[in-house]
Amino acid sequence: MRVHKHFMAVALAATALSLSQAAGALANDELQSMAADAKNWVMQTGDYANTRYSKLNKINKDNVKNLQVAWTFSTGVLRGHEGGPLIIGDVMYVHAPFPNTVYALDLNNDGKILWKYEPKQDANVIPIMCCDTVNRGVAYGDGKIFLYQADTTLVALDAKTGEVAWSVKNGSTVDGSTGESGTSAPMVVKDKVIVGISGGEFGVRGHLTAYDVKDGKQVWRAYSMGSDEEMLVDPQKTTHLGKPVGEDSSRKTWEGDQWKIGGGTTWGWYSYDPKLNLIYYGTGNPSTWNPSQRPGDNRWSMTIMARDADTGMAKWFYQMTPHDEWDYDGVNEMILVDGLEVEGQPRDVLVHFDRNGFAYTMDRATGELLVAKKYDPVVNWATEVVMDKNSDQYGRPQVVDKYSTAKNGEDVNTTGICPAALGTKDQQPATYSPKTKLFYVPTNHVCMDYEPYRVSYTAGQPYVGATLSMYPAPNSHGGMGNFIAWDAAKGEIVWSKPEQFSVWSGALATDGDIVFYGTLEGYLKAVDKDGNELYKFKTPSGIIGNVTTYEHNGKQYVAVLSGVGGWAGIGLAAGLTKSTEGLGAVGGYAGLSDYTALGGQLTVFTVPDQ
Repeated sequence: MRVHKHFMAVALAATALSLSQAAGALANDELQSMAADAKNWVMQTGDYANTRYSKLNKINKDNVKNLQVAWTFSTGVLRGHEGGPLIIGDVMYVHAPFPNTVYALDLNNDGKILWKYEPKQDANVIPIMCCDTVNRGVAYGDGKIFLYQADTTLVALDAKTGEVAWSVKNGSTVDGSTGESGTSAPMVVKDKVIVGISGGEFGVRGHLTAYDVKDGKQVWRAYSMGSDEEMLVDPQKTTHLGKPVGEDSSRKTWEGDQWKIGGGTTWGWYSYDPKLNLIYYGTGNPSTWNPSQRPGDNRWSMTIMARDADTGMAKWFYQMTPHDEWDYDGVNEMILVDGLEVEGQPRDVLVHFDRNGFAYTMDRATGELLVAKKYDPVVNWATEVVMDKNSDQYGRPQVVDKYSTAKNGEDVNTTGICPAALGTKDQQPATYSPKTKLFYVPTNHVCMDYEPYRVSYTAGQPYVGATLSMYPAPNSHGGMGNFIAWDAAKGEIVWSKPEQFSVWSGALATDGDIVFYGTLEGYLKAVDKDGNELYKFKTPSGIIGNVTTYEHNGKQYVAVLSGVGGWAGIGLAAGLTKSTEGLGAVGGYAGLSDYTALGGQLTVFTVPDQ
């Protein structure tokens, strides 16, 4: 580790970080107070509800055309840059992919580096990161910056100095030998910091874990599958679609001990409802990708989970894709909205855009399924999700035999499946505007061929068991992405803006009546509430980062990381050329190299003379 300090500049930043907690206060009391000030951006998702909405409006639909680059910063790393910076008072915290460098920059002094943290990690972790060496960002709480490293080490850094306050190993190893890795952004809730685990393509069994923010001691861990005790499930009180899950709800849906290497990893985004004291997140695909090797529903992979923040006990589950046959991880963000009017009644809901191509609107207190509709018309692997509560198929997708890789069997290439394994949307977060009551969603418009084959498990070795190829959705606009506006109460697309490549950037809506997003070619774009393009600027590399905004010294700024990579850009990021490499993505995105190249830069924009 290297730490550089500039004490005078740190003193300038002290006001932002001196919201020291009174005795007995909790970290999220501070976070909620700071997040209420739109000048800051204190969580990767903007707020606990994951809305990615800002009340700032100095940059608006009328002047966004005048947006200019204010300053830039190089991260020094050439791989996929997901997530975005945190802005706390006068300090910006910027992270990078492996080796997961973190910078604290002084906004009062031309972005001068206050400190730099550069962990030393075993390079053997790089090959077991399935879809690029991404990191989705740092978290703040209790005067600390929390970094979840690629090697599964969770590190707490003093926010003022960058000194390590504590660190803990979240995985069983830190050398990649068991296939575990860390890619997700932590979330601070109360006196805990929450982290997941990556590695479903290596047979890692997923879990979500809470650590004490003060000292890093483990408070609770909830596995995605296994015994009721390991999953923190009460067979009579934990429900699925309103009914108790019953004893041994997970293991009896697996054959033998397959659940022990069953996937269900937790590398996505987490949200939190302070009133209900519930944490929401999704679990990933079951292992292996060959469905014939794991008959049954494979619970609780592919599941939305609601858990008590204090104990980790599960309140309710909803499994979106039982017995997944297509690698439709369920880890995408849960967006929490109060008072959304569904069928004439205001409901406090959770909205989730799943990889499987269905968007779900649910009562977040009970787990009641309110809406489940396709948010890309080309989705064809299932006809619908059954909404009749009296049906034995209630809540289940109705799989089309033609696109069932399980029914077609091993060593058979099932063609024309939509969406592809990377989903109608992957981890790139959507945004919600309370002004329009619409969700603005970055999507993939991609289909695939999928051929499963038998595979054996060896710790630390790929445990995939399928060959894929991806391509733009046929008989469409020819591109691989759309940016859409979605009505979650009705389950309808309001408008759709075609893009040449998948939109792999997190979106941002603001009170200025504009929505920002980035493209894989590298454009930062701004559109109005009707999808009309108001502004675009090409940054040095493809954008898979999440757009952020903040205010400093009376000016509003927009910031985004550019650095092509992630699953869609893995060919460029890792130098892969064979069409089936990168779990099938390389061939589909081969044309991306004609438009962008590797990079690693933060670009900050503003409108002059606001």
